[in-house]
Amino acid sequence: MSSKPPIGYVDVRVFAHATEDPEKVLAAVRNILPLELGEDGVFRKTSLAGHHGNPIVVFEKRLTDKKELSLVLKRIGERLNVLDKEALAGDLRRHLERHDLYLRFDKQAAFQGKVRFSRVDPVRFKVHFKRKSFGEIAEICQKAGLLL
Repeated sequence: MSSKPPIGYVDVRVFAHATEDPEKVLAAVRNILPLELGEDGVFRKTSLAGHHGNPIVVFEKRLTDKKELSLVLKRIGERLNVLDKEALAGDLRRHLERHDLYLRFDKQAAFQGKVRFSRVDPVRFKVHFKRKSFGEIAEICQKAGLLL
């Protein structure tokens, strides 16, 4: 592998529904991120209307600091439980599309300081790898502690 950083950027996206406190939703996201990135987090805010007209706020941020991007995966890897690591290892191809790794985290658990996968109303991470093969991405994820 080359000495260039393997990650181009990480996109973070989360919905705050009308029944949720937007600040608590952002706190959940910050709990997943490394401290350096979470504290520095200014998120783009977009207001939407749900199916029944209920207000929804979308918070989005693109992380691009090359020095800190690998910390994102490492932080997640340190905090992810063994069962989620095993599940991701067995299902990695389903989480990849081209050079992007898609991860969805439980918003409620993240608010409580835990990192675990969820498909229901998640905090979404898209990790963009620069021209890496499946094997290279798997190796990067394993070194970061995301896979067993």
